[in-house]
Amino acid sequence: MEQYLKEKEIKYRFIEKPQTIHTHDAARLSGLELQRVTKNLVARTDSRNYVLLIIPGDRRVNLGKVRSLLKVENVSLASFNEAEGISGYPPGGTPSIGHKTKMTTVMDRSLLNLGKVYCGGGSRHRLLELRVEDIIRLSKPIIADILD
Repeated sequence: MEQYLKEKEIKYRFIEKPQTIHTHDAARLSGLELQRVTKNLVARTDSRNYVLLIIPGDRRVNLGKVRSLLKVENVSLASFNEAEGISGYPPGGTPSIGHKTKMTTVMDRSLLNLGKVYCGGGSRHRLLELRVEDIIRLSKPIIADILD
């Protein structure tokens, strides 16, 4: 992960923390606002394409909105094992950028107002601080309202 960030000339900062999987635990243990710690969810469409959904940690994704946006019949969250195989990172450590498998990325519009966010840092023991503009530049996400 760190090599990827340096190659892409990204300003970043890692925040070490105890091992966590859930966003609310990561935010609490790191002293960060839950809305700034993103959930990076790997989902699968009915055509077996994968998509990364980036949402604020204090919200839930609306898969119906994602389904309509992508014009597919079904979207479901990948299992932990499947998500790790696709992204290359364990759940709780999945970053917003730099995945093993290239995926369509959908970012919730509400994140645009935050400037900086914190996502999985490649392991369950750290978070990664990134500028939203860098996530957009690297992943070229579809930006939409995908929250419940």
